[in-house]
Amino acid sequence: MDTTTLPLAGTDTTDSVSNVAPGTPAPQAAAPASAGWTVLCVDDEPSILSALKRVLRSEDCKVLQAGSGAEALTLLEQNPVDVVVSDMRMPGMDGAELLAQVRARWPGTSRILLTGYADMKATIAAINEGQIYRYIHKPWDETELRLTVRQAAERQMLERERNALQALTQVQNEELRGLNTGLELRVQERTAELRQANDQLRRNYLTSIKIFSNLMELRSGVLAGHGKRCAHLARKVATAMGMQEDAVQDVFVAGLLHDVGFMALPDAILSKPVGKLSAQEMAVYQRHPVLGAQSFMALDDHQAVAVLIRSHHERFDGSGFPEQLQGTDIPLGARILAVVDTYDDLTHGHLTGAALNEAEARTLLQRGRGTQFDPEVVDVFLHITLEEKPKPVRLEAITPENLKPGMTLGKDLLSKEGVLLLSAGHVLSADMISRIRKYEKTEALNLALDIRMPPEG
Repeated sequence: MDTTTLPLAGTDTTDSVSNVAPGTPAPQAAAPASAGWTVLCVDDEPSILSALKRVLRSEDCKVLQAGSGAEALTLLEQNPVDVVVSDMRMPGMDGAELLAQVRARWPGTSRILLTGYADMKATIAAINEGQIYRYIHKPWDETELRLTVRQAAERQMLERERNALQALTQVQNEELRGLNTGLELRVQERTAELRQANDQLRRNYLTSIKIFSNLMELRSGVLAGHGKRCAHLARKVATAMGMQEDAVQDVFVAGLLHDVGFMALPDAILSKPVGKLSAQEMAVYQRHPVLGAQSFMALDDHQAVAVLIRSHHERFDGSGFPEQLQGTDIPLGARILAVVDTYDDLTHGHLTGAALNEAEARTLLQRGRGTQFDPEVVDVFLHITLEEKPKPVRLEAITPENLKPGMTLGKDLLSKEGVLLLSAGHVLSADMISRIRKYEKTEALNLALDIRMPPEG
């Protein structure tokens, strides 16, 4: 220990020489740090340790003392310490070496070095090796010493609080991430459930429309299957013409129900081909698009369908009915229905009573291109019907007792009265198979359903 820098015990050292530049006011004392922090003072001179304890007495902190570097390390192993204040010159382990070990073993402890002006080389080594918080020249200024030690302790407390907050934040972030992941999974599951429910609702809706269409056509044997065939063709044309998905579905539904107005016509008119109706009967017949559209008055979501039903007998040249609309004033979906409706009428004898083959029907459609029909719609329709090559489907008749869930119906299942029970393409479930078996038993039938089979080879 360099005794020339030792403050005399009991002496007021506030006016002693410090490392503060001449003329610079001494640092102002800050408010005492909260109790609970500990300072370890290390010096081989007991008088210096006593002086340090006296200076720090007003800080209301716990002061530990060690007379050597080895003793200091032992105390550090046994006690949590916030600040180590060590003299530079000590026998055995000097202050630079001690603080370097403190940094390595207790990096959360602040390190302050007391050094003389003659020890600058060693002080630089302590700064580099021990990364000390501050060094203070001797003889020290008491106010500066107290303030420096207090600031070092407060810095360590703040650092610990910051680390604790960071750790808490990390834990909370992990919890939040887990909650978000769980929420995302629940949202995905719920979205999948809703999508499945919507798909099921849509299938049920279309199935209901098909059943109603089939029931409606039972009044006239010549109309059986007409709505379904028109809907199928109209959907293909609408899709090929780039219509939006919702609009395509409206066209499909309108195709199924475009003749719903027939329900209000007398059987005498429905039993005749259109070409054989009298003028008076034709006037009644031409009311069916209006009557059909009016039947949708209460259905808010089906007004677009009602418009298509009302206009499906309009002609492109303006000579149709009921409103003599012309050209693009006729809704596109109705222009599509006009083509497919006429095609199916021609190929099934609805118009003249004699069915035409497909080539003959297409020829008549070409003749009406630009007059009765929209030229673009005719072109798209002809392209589809000419280019369309149905994929070969292998069907096998399977009795209800041999049906299995997942099988797909290849043809419509009709009752003995001709009522549509299940549409082609329906994927059978266990519940549906049970209903089919019950239906067969109740009606005393011997059913064989046409089931789609995988292609051979």
